[in-house]
Amino acid sequence: MSKFKTAESVSPKHPDKICDQISDAILDAHLSQDVNARVAIDVTGGHGKVFVTGEVTSKATDINIKQIVKRLAGNVEVIENIATQSPEIANGVDIGGAGDQGIMVGYATNETAEYLPIEVVLSRRLNQNIYERWPYDGKTQVTVKDGKIVSIVASFQNAPRNELAAQVLTWLKNEPLAVAENGIVKFHINPAGDWGLGGFDADAGLTGRKLVVDNYGPRIPIGGGAFSGKDPSKVDRSAAYMARKIAIDYIKKFNAKEVFVYLAYAIGYDQPLESTVVIDGKEETMKGYDLSPNGIIKLLDLRRPIYEETAKYGHFGNKTFSWEKS
Repeated sequence: MSKFKTAESVSPKHPDKICDQISDAILDAHLSQDVNARVAIDVTGGHGKVFVTGEVTSKATDINIKQIVKRLAGNVEVIENIATQSPEIANGVDIGGAGDQGIMVGYATNETAEYLPIEVVLSRRLNQNIYERWPYDGKTQVTVKDGKIVSIVASFQNAPRNELAAQVLTWLKNEPLAVAENGIVKFHINPAGDWGLGGFDADAGLTGRKLVVDNYGPRIPIGGGAFSGKDPSKVDRSAAYMARKIAIDYIKKFNAKEVFVYLAYAIGYDQPLESTVVIDGKEETMKGYDLSPNGIIKLLDLRRPIYEETAKYGHFGNKTFSWEKS
């Protein structure tokens, strides 16, 4: 395995993240009125238009999609095309089964207090630091070698290069986790030049296109399912959260360095086809968890309007999320 590890983070005003937040804000609106709402919303937007599509079966009666979109995306034209959930899919979910097949991967490492890879935490913390000053479209990227930073990329809308460079340097000096390789870091600050056109004005976005950013960074495998816009009956969301919780539980229980958890489901069935935990390279028996969709939803209290926040800076590492607690 390479000694180099790289991860990126994107700001909440990145086009893809705007779409994720819209999808989850619509989900939250339904759950606020109907805790049993079935929601699967996808959003794409760019250049003055936002298209909202998907399937919703809900008792909610006062969902203003245009208002939600404009709150998050500004003054854009909103096109809606939403149907009800397929009755054939609903049949399997109604009896407590999974809403789809899928593979979910949970992960935890002792590299950081967040139980996330150090390059993921560093790129996210840097992004959050810059975003506090320039709340616009932007990206960061951090490369580490043996846990020490060797290069930093920061590109942010409306942030003059000299000022952005100074901000990054200040962060580097004050961030406890940031240790430079031999005291030397290569900086790439607005490497294509300063830029003022960002967000939907510059590019299109799509729900679920930042899966690796939403998960554990590029060195950890992911199941492949997107999270945003999906109610917790969809196991590609709820079981991914459960896999993360199990990984945290086991890393604490065994004082381990890293834990992988693998869950796999079939549509209409309530028990996983695979439930594997690997602790520091050794497979162990997973015990004591109700891994049915309803069991996961109950344990993690997932039928609440909590999801817009998850769509901003990744679904793991935020201590306020129930799946991050043990």
